Amino acid sequence: MINNNATENNSQYELAPDLTIHRLVNGMWQVAGGHGYIDHALAIEEMLRYHESGFTSWDLADIYGPAEDFIGDFRRKLSEVKGSEELQRVQALTKWVPHPGKITQSMVRENIQSSISRMGVESLDLLQFHWWDYNNPYYMDALSYLSDLRDEGKVKHVGLTNFDTERLQIMNDAGLQILSNQIQYSIIDRRPAVKMAPYCEEHDIKILAYGTLCGGLLTERFLGREHEPSNYELDTLSLRKYKKMIDLWGDWKLFQELLSTLNEIAQKYRVSIANVATKYILDKPAVAAVLIGVRLGISDHRNSNSQVFNFSLERGDFESIDTVCDKANDLIEVVGDCGDEYR
Repeated sequence: MINNNATENNSQYELAPDLTIHRLVNGMWQVAGGHGYIDHALAIEEMLRYHESGFTSWDLADIYGPAEDFIGDFRRKLSEVKGSEELQRVQALTKWVPHPGKITQSMVRENIQSSISRMGVESLDLLQFHWWDYNNPYYMDALSYLSDLRDEGKVKHVGLTNFDTERLQIMNDAGLQILSNQIQYSIIDRRPAVKMAPYCEEHDIKILAYGTLCGGLLTERFLGREHEPSNYELDTLSLRKYKKMIDLWGDWKLFQELLSTLNEIAQKYRVSIANVATKYILDKPAVAAVLIGVRLGISDHRNSNSQVFNFSLERGDFESIDTVCDKANDLIEVVGDCGDEYR
């Protein structure tokens, strides 16, 4: 089950004719704090190593601390080391996350120009827009102004972050051109499969999935543990965030059953639990890529992540995973549609 936009080796995905990304996107939320101290110079060197390994796509936001500055410094360093033509291989997908309120054209232009300057680019590959409060209607004005900037060439494409299916329909009815929606999607959180993925397939909107490894909980580190991890062991914001999602999904015993099932599949293909969890989502309809967080200079999973493209899940593997998940709570009933956990 391969996405039609995936390239022959399945590691690249054509989001648009002028924007092809790696299917494993380097997530930069971790540089904003809560995931260990990130040394700036060491981080830039690590970004170069990711690039040399073929992981050329980065996801960031204006609110992720120094993330946009990191991209700017990385691009300058890359140009020094390999020449300016190498910059064409880099894709930087940023976000604009304003506080809900009245949105003006000058405000949008000023914020987007700030991201362009910080990142050292002439235009943004993909601007992913997030809005905290649907009751505040100015998000439609913001998207209209962003569309104007796209037409001017300041933004190549406009996407979304954490919008629900109902809002996508409203945007479509208004004639807005949306390339992608970045949402939480994992074996634990399968809400997108209910409404979002079918809608995106129908309207050619791509899904960028995050939280696919539940911050590191869907790994061997937590396999075979009779008792839940202590607060001390949940030592990053990601682990604490996704442990709460697992608590809504089911109990720790059921989570261990899931990890055991994933481990059996992983051993069959000689890969990791994380590889299986990632592949499960990459093979889902409308999914263009999975974001995997990078703790630059602290930990490195490049070699392991690359194994995702060296095996294929069989029908029986999906059935085994789904059999466990069918015992869990339905998160779309507990939490709501995609992004509702933020509102």
